[in-house]
Amino acid sequence: MTWAEPAAMIKVCGIRLGVSSLVPLLLVSALAVLPDRACAGPPFETDDPEPVELGHWEVYTFAAGAVGNHDATGLGPSLEVNYGAAPNLQLHVIATTAYDAPSGSPAAFGIGDTELGMKYRLISPGEHDWYPEVGVFPLIELPSGKAGRNLGAGQVQVFLPLWLQKNLGKWTTYGGGGYWLNPGPGNRDYWFTGWLVQRQITAKLALGGELFHQTASMVGRGGSTGFNFGGQYDVSDHHHLLFSAGHGGLSYAVDGAAVSHPGTYYLAYQWTF
Repeated sequence: MTWAEPAAMIKVCGIRLGVSSLVPLLLVSALAVLPDRACAGPPFETDDPEPVELGHWEVYTFAAGAVGNHDATGLGPSLEVNYGAAPNLQLHVIATTAYDAPSGSPAAFGIGDTELGMKYRLISPGEHDWYPEVGVFPLIELPSGKAGRNLGAGQVQVFLPLWLQKNLGKWTTYGGGGYWLNPGPGNRDYWFTGWLVQRQITAKLALGGELFHQTASMVGRGGSTGFNFGGQYDVSDHHHLLFSAGHGGLSYAVDGAAVSHPGTYYLAYQWTF
């Protein structure tokens, strides 16, 4: 779920978030997690083209954030919902509370920005085809958080990505990227790109790592490069724990101007049905 500076939103698996009364439905993705294949998307910033299966749901409660130079900023408690609305089509929403605790200034906590999205798989190869899955996942960030308290961007933001994925037995690799429209004083439109490799270690545990890069999203500030390591543990067919930790990313920083080269974390409980 990937977010902008100075008051961004998150991917988590494709990282952007926020809680809002503007959300007409709290819907989004659901995957039946397959025991022989690693799950794509959260807990990573890099996303994938695979939508939730038709008629299924995927619900996450999560917390994520960035810490650096005695500053802390992030999201949680948060909610992500995905729903398989049609063949190859997933509807998506993220609602969250946000916090910002800059060094030497009062901490703030409240409603954050809200993310709406729609994932559509353009190419769906057969089991023995050599070419990858390909999909688009446009996202809209609604400014429901208070920008004056660094809990929201204060502007509508749009992310236009293209994602690819290939499954090879117990291995899964996916990645791609896209362009962020990031209006507002001092902001710049920017690119995000990332790639991930993960493996099904046991029937219940999948582990992986990603590398990603974001060009400058603020005037007078450079881009950022980072990495995450994490995975998913399947408690049962319908209940899952997701986790990751890394360094250098800004997607989990609600107040992106407050931290540079931060350590990051993501922790979630996922219900699929």
